[in-house]
Amino acid sequence: MIVSLIAAVTKNNVIGINNQLPWHLPDDMKYFMQTTKEHFVIMGRKNYLSIPEKFRPLPNRTNIVLTRQKDYLASNCIVMNSFESAISFVKNKAEKEVFIIGGAQVYYSAIPIANRLYLTEINCELAGDTFFPKVNFNFWKETMRKHHPIDSRHAFSFDFVCYERKGNVS
Repeated sequence: MIVSLIAAVTKNNVIGINNQLPWHLPDDMKYFMQTTKEHFVIMGRKNYLSIPEKFRPLPNRTNIVLTRQKDYLASNCIVMNSFESAISFVKNKAEKEVFIIGGAQVYYSAIPIANRLYLTEINCELAGDTFFPKVNFNFWKETMRKHHPIDSRHAFSFDFVCYERKGNVS
């Protein structure tokens, strides 16, 4: 099974502030939705709660919410208490690719076993309180890059980039 992380990240690794995205990039949201559609997505509880209620759970995906709260309920989601149990659960479902969609703690747990990174590299630095883990790109190979310029709907330019881990995950 391919373990993929998907995130939008600024040049200073910001992925959020006050449990929100500090940017509005509609084409990135569309890319996220198309890329993760029909897959399992694993997210932390705070990340789940940051999704506008009308979009929860994310449609056309199996949503897994991670939390240490033993009695936490998330309607039409699978709630699990550890990252490892979520990965085992998805493996047992014979999924080809699972997407880790945040937040920061979940990304930090997943990066050691990740095979693929789908990063929207936003060409700016912004203030934030939540950060994507630092990635040693010596261990990753860029396999796709598509540039998106600034336009009337996007205040920042950005690149959709896919990286594959070089060698096997141990």
